[in-house]
Amino acid sequence: MIFGGFQKLTLLDFPGKVACTLFTIGCNFACPFCHNSFLVEQNGHQSIDEEEILSYLKKRQGVLEGVCISGGEPLLHNELEDFIVKVKELGYKVKLDTNGSFPDKLKKLVKKGLVDYVAMDVKNRLGKYLETSGIENLDVESVKESISFLMTDSVDYEFRTTVVKGLHTVSDILDLSKEIKGAKRYYIQNFVDSGNILGKGLSPVDEITLIKMKQVALENICNTYIRGTDI
Repeated sequence: MIFGGFQKLTLLDFPGKVACTLFTIGCNFACPFCHNSFLVEQNGHQSIDEEEILSYLKKRQGVLEGVCISGGEPLLHNELEDFIVKVKELGYKVKLDTNGSFPDKLKKLVKKGLVDYVAMDVKNRLGKYLETSGIENLDVESVKESISFLMTDSVDYEFRTTVVKGLHTVSDILDLSKEIKGAKRYYIQNFVDSGNILGKGLSPVDEITLIKMKQVALENICNTYIRGTDI
């Protein structure tokens, strides 16, 4: 398996774990606020072979605890399962970041015990998914299926939404929170322009709006947080 990025140490990406983060190439979404456009568009990225990564993981056994697999969309890659098996054989916990559009693959990995934590990006309330994901023919039912599966608590998980001025309103977040009511954890994260985004002219929401978004989400999800702030 070939990866497009490799962060050798993170204390943030895997809750409670000292980990590294791998970035897969390619995505079936085109969210305008995506901060990894070089991975989505499949240009300008590194090409890192899995053997290089596995060699590093062997050397870091006893130091690192987990491996985060992000993207892009990792579940696009059919060879992902075989790679995760190799990672698990080295004794690592695995966290998967996904947009939830491949529920069957997600269920398979979880049921085989290959994933220990899932972070699913919930792009917006379901009625605004098409414009937020940048895909006109998106099958929203697949996203709903992944949400429903994670909420069975078959694996530890979180939902998260990146909020962008003009794309997300307080009302949107209220409706979204109703759609994932009772979720284990929900994180709202404000948009940050990484310089590698797909869209143009995007900006974060203001602090007052961000606080209101958290307040309305708390009506349906008691464990709602704003990531990266003390608000």
